[in-house]
Amino acid sequence: MTPAESAKFIREQLPANGLFAGLDWRTSPTPFPLGEPLAKEIESLGRVLLQFYRAVNLLYRKSIEGKQPEWVARWLDLGKPAELIELQRSLAFKNEVPRVIRPDILVTENGISITELDSVPGGIGLTAWLGKTYSEASIQNPATKVIGGADGMIRGFESIFGDAKNIHIVVSEEAATYKPEMAWLAEQLNQKGGATFNLQPSTFNQFADGDAVYRFFELFDLKNVANSKRIFELAAEKKIRLTPPPKPIFEEKMLFALFWNRNLQPFWRQELGEGFLARLKKVIPYTWLVDPTPLPPHAAIPELNLTDWRQLKAMSQKERDLILKVSGFSENAWGARGVFLGSDLPLEEWSPAVDAALANFETSPSVLQRFHKPTLVDAPWFDFAKNELVPMKGRARLCPYYFVAGENDAARPTLGGVLATIVPADKKIVHGMSDAVIAPCSV
Repeated sequence: MTPAESAKFIREQLPANGLFAGLDWRTSPTPFPLGEPLAKEIESLGRVLLQFYRAVNLLYRKSIEGKQPEWVARWLDLGKPAELIELQRSLAFKNEVPRVIRPDILVTENGISITELDSVPGGIGLTAWLGKTYSEASIQNPATKVIGGADGMIRGFESIFGDAKNIHIVVSEEAATYKPEMAWLAEQLNQKGGATFNLQPSTFNQFADGDAVYRFFELFDLKNVANSKRIFELAAEKKIRLTPPPKPIFEEKMLFALFWNRNLQPFWRQELGEGFLARLKKVIPYTWLVDPTPLPPHAAIPELNLTDWRQLKAMSQKERDLILKVSGFSENAWGARGVFLGSDLPLEEWSPAVDAALANFETSPSVLQRFHKPTLVDAPWFDFAKNELVPMKGRARLCPYYFVAGENDAARPTLGGVLATIVPADKKIVHGMSDAVIAPCSV
């Protein structure tokens, strides 16, 4: 196919109800190409991130037991209701970790930078559709190999529910934007045969023993998800299979601050091993928890050399290659909400953001993270109005989707596909927008 034929073919395959409610993007006629070394690095990252999640789970438990510092659990429990903390600590979910792992990866001049991990990610259905559609469009060009192939995402999502015959995908109103993509995904899985997949509202309660539930709602939003309590009760009684588990530790960005905390280095070394630890230190940007607790006069915050977090406000814009963001358990902790890029903001906007982070620590803590600027990449897109291919220099975020199948120590992650979001070069923060090129990745 010519670029025009390919782009038109891709657009024509869009489901009648779309994939994202009310959202659009620029269409590339080809997948976003990754060099073989980067593709291999991303593929092997799944094992490392699964082990990191297991280590986080163990760290929290040992903190509760008094075998690791008490402040670990105290920080991770900040702002959470008692009933959710009780669920998180219950024996029923003791060893449970999310079965979909999606890092947000920026492509920088010095390699990749994982800005955060998402355990309730959007884009599963979208990436599945992109993989299928671009694979079909690339049939005449065997050199173009979509990562995960035409059905890697579909097979991966199906694999996380074990032998359950009925799977309910419960989508909250807060996540309503993603309903069309999950409806398309369920339709594909039902056509495939085997288990039955149903998209359910937050009022559905007809769960049967042996069913599985995919929780497509954040834990901060439980008051708006009427069936959440019933789902958690059934999962705790082992009557249904639930993923992700009701454990807010996995929805906290402060996990990266704990990873860099010097007091915890022996623990990470023990649980990750030298190889995985070194690898994560290479790709996770230095992250701090913005804790207003006063320091002794002779102490300083590591790497920043500040003696008080309020001094962060006085740093010049050039010194502020830093991202300030809400850690989790908040309506401002997903998408591009609650994110402040220090180098992009004047003092009159940066200063209130720092003040708010300090003031809200006890109910909604924030983290500070080094910002590694994405490098420029080529991302041509097809302009249907002008019927021409438009070159674009942009900055890329890669989102690999790892699906964890199997039980306990036998569980293994499989890479289903990689979603690329490329925004124009003048955009400071990379996220989904109508000016972005969105495409699957290829080797």
